[in-house]
Amino acid sequence: MIPPPFLAACRREPVPYTPVWLMRQAGRYMPEYRAVRERLGFLELCKSPDAAAEVTVTAALRLGVDAAIIFADILLVLEPMGVGLEFSRGDGPVIHRPVRSGADVDRLLPVDPAALAYVMEAVRRARAALPAHLPLIGFAGAPFTLASYLIEGGGSRTYARTKTIMLGDPGAWRALMERLSASIAAYLNAQIAAGADAVQLFDSWVGCLAPADYRTHVLPHMRALVDAIRPGTPVIHFGTGTAGLLEAMRAGGGDVIGVDWRIDLDVAWNRVGHDVAVQGNLDPTALLAPVPEIRARAAAILGQAAGRPGHIFNLGHGILPQTPVDHVRALVDAVHELSAA
Repeated sequence: MIPPPFLAACRREPVPYTPVWLMRQAGRYMPEYRAVRERLGFLELCKSPDAAAEVTVTAALRLGVDAAIIFADILLVLEPMGVGLEFSRGDGPVIHRPVRSGADVDRLLPVDPAALAYVMEAVRRARAALPAHLPLIGFAGAPFTLASYLIEGGGSRTYARTKTIMLGDPGAWRALMERLSASIAAYLNAQIAAGADAVQLFDSWVGCLAPADYRTHVLPHMRALVDAIRPGTPVIHFGTGTAGLLEAMRAGGGDVIGVDWRIDLDVAWNRVGHDVAVQGNLDPTALLAPVPEIRARAAAILGQAAGRPGHIFNLGHGILPQTPVDHVRALVDAVHELSAA
């Protein structure tokens, strides 16, 4: 049986065309998603397996992409820890009981994947509803990004509190990262058991670190986490603003390294090595440009990949809410058409 192009590309096997999927492909830019959100709040949607599976499958089929990604949020795994997670409209996620000391780390509750059973049920329902040839991606936040949310209590521009604990109390930092890594691994393995064909780790905030700090304070935990994921399941290791960290991220593990738009794809692939797959790396704002410009930019990235096995086309981050749906579909069509030719 011929594997789906997305899974083949994860394993650097030849494909008939470059597979493409897009971060945040189920989102506010899509009218079907907005219709569901008129009925359900964000956290309510995440916790409704039927609705989460519906928006997952609808987006993948409407866009014609080569993989679906389960609708969820990277912070869901933090809620069972007892930190008071809230998604407030307009302000984004808030942690009401942030971690600011070693004693706060000790107070975190252990995470039983059963507390996130609604995610696994959404995975099962989405997998059952998708065509057999269309892979389903599960995901989780990576330890550094989740630790930053816990410590900062929400968004940050400087990550000053995070770095203060990381550098000033390495024992507390290590304990937090070890606890997060174990919880994330169990959570991802539960998604795989429920039917996820591949998983992605989102390290959205790790680009704030110096390479030396990444190697000392993040890399060992990433490696332990990736090693704990069920063998044979492709792992995508993604971050933003990580042009200075690519070699260290590669050392942290993963079958596919995600690349954002701040570095040329061919340069990034040369740096991480051609014995690993890469994913990326169109700037999401390019989807606001006219369709001929979108096609030209897709062609340029495909040219940098040079037909080498192991390229998965994606954006460098998620689709923006104001993006026209027909522009997204035009990108998917262009990637398929241009790479097959």
